[in-house]
Amino acid sequence: MGRAFEFRKERKFKRWAKMAVQFTRLGKEIVMAVKAGGGDPHTNSRLRTAIQNSKAVNMPKDRVEAAIKRATSRDEKDYEELVYEGYAQHGVAILVETATDNTNRTVANVRSYFTKYGGTLGKTGSLDFIFSRKSVFRFDPGERDLEELEFELIDAGLEDLFVESDEEGNDIAVIHAAYEDFGKMQKTLEEMGIETKSAKLERIPLSTTSVTEEQAADVLKIVDRLEEDDDVQAVYHNMAE
Repeated sequence: MGRAFEFRKERKFKRWAKMAVQFTRLGKEIVMAVKAGGGDPHTNSRLRTAIQNSKAVNMPKDRVEAAIKRATSRDEKDYEELVYEGYAQHGVAILVETATDNTNRTVANVRSYFTKYGGTLGKTGSLDFIFSRKSVFRFDPGERDLEELEFELIDAGLEDLFVESDEEGNDIAVIHAAYEDFGKMQKTLEEMGIETKSAKLERIPLSTTSVTEEQAADVLKIVDRLEEDDDVQAVYHNMAE
């Protein structure tokens, strides 16, 4: 089936292998949400979102409950959220979101990954012209009329509504709204009875960089290594698909 198929298959296996890392990230997000707004998801929208996202990746319920309980302990460390920006090989922009209890360790690790794989770490804000932070919601469209839904969501801050395919080839509806409209859009979807598969603040590239298959492999080496780090919450790049 060719090298492209083998490459995609390898990437899929790697994603499956990272499930434990996903659980760790979500557990950390739950802890931060509880520390910021308390342990009741009915009154803490950030916690409600984190729990919702944990369900989307089949995170065990006992792990979710353990994270909430751990967050209420005085012994649980506080996490600082930091963003690092730079370039991988071939001019591809990389933005890294972290949550850490040791900033010296995190910056040293992130810098080492960029250096090892031929990239360069830049200054904070250096990629503001490449990435825009958006509120992104994903849900199963089912038989819903998406054109009608667009009109219903305009007042909640809808900027874009489209359909993409997940890894199994199923249709997933995707909503984009402004960063500051996250809470309003989340509340509107809840009131409409739309159960989201995920609700996140994501970095959307405003422009992309085209690369060859071999160059993409170079870039994904640094992306994969960053995503393996326990302090890293999300990695974004502007490499064209």
